[in-house]
Parts: sequence; structure tokens; C-alpha cells
Amino acid sequence: MLEYVRHKNATVAIILRKEFSKEGACFFTTNEDTFQFGVLQYEKDKNIQAHKHIRIKREIDVVCEVLFIQTGKVEVTFYDGSDKKITSVILNAGDTILMKDYGHGFKLLENSKIIEVKQGPYLGKDKDKEYLNP
Repeated sequence: MLEYVRHKNATVAIILRKEFSKEGACFFTTNEDTFQFGVLQYEKDKNIQAHKHIRIKREIDVVCEVLFIQTGKVEVTFYDGSDKKITSVILNAGDTILMKDYGHGFKLLENSKIIEVKQGPYLGKDKDKEYLNP
């Protein structure tokens, strides 16, 4: 199952539930998105040709984050550009989320192990994050 968190005309997040299944390469972002998010699901003995990625200087203006909830349960709350609450969603073990833009916060509903992937370099919390007071 795939879910989108939207606000006005923007996709704030994409949630890939553990149950999602589709053969082949399936991407949920556009080619223009600064972070590509998808699932690769193939049958045994499939070969993917060896390759490397061409080094190209790219410019981004927003940091995207992918969280994989390995164990536990997490509530994610999203905020708009004015720091007003948009909505909240519950993520369970096995779920993955791409957070594309705007603010977000987390409440751990169970002991949880979360794997996070985001663009770098990380400039430190004083230069890289602005804390909200919702």
C-alpha cells in the first residue's frame, strides 16, 4: 500500500507500507525530485547490469529524509510553511516514509529502531535545523 501526505498542491511525504508489492522497478517520485524514492522487486536469478553513477554537481534547497521503521511504532506529525499542524500518521514496523518538505516531529509510541537516510553534508543542528513551537 502507498499513501501520500499532501498539503495544498504539494506532496509533503510518501508512505510505503510494509505490504506494498509490485514487480520490477517502481518509483514514486518524479525525475525532477531532489531525492528519488522507489522499490525494486525482482524474481530470483534476475540480473541488474553492473553500473556506476556519473558524478554531476547538483544543487538542492531542501533536505529530504527517508525513515525505515525497523521495529516499533512511531507517530509522525507534519507542519506547513507557517508551522501549523497539517496531519499526523502512524508508522509501524516495516513501513518506510520519504519526507519531502515542511516541518515534522515524532512521537515514539513503542520502543523503536529507525533507520534514517538523508542528503548531506550535515551542517550541525544550529545551521541545519530550525525548531518549531507548534
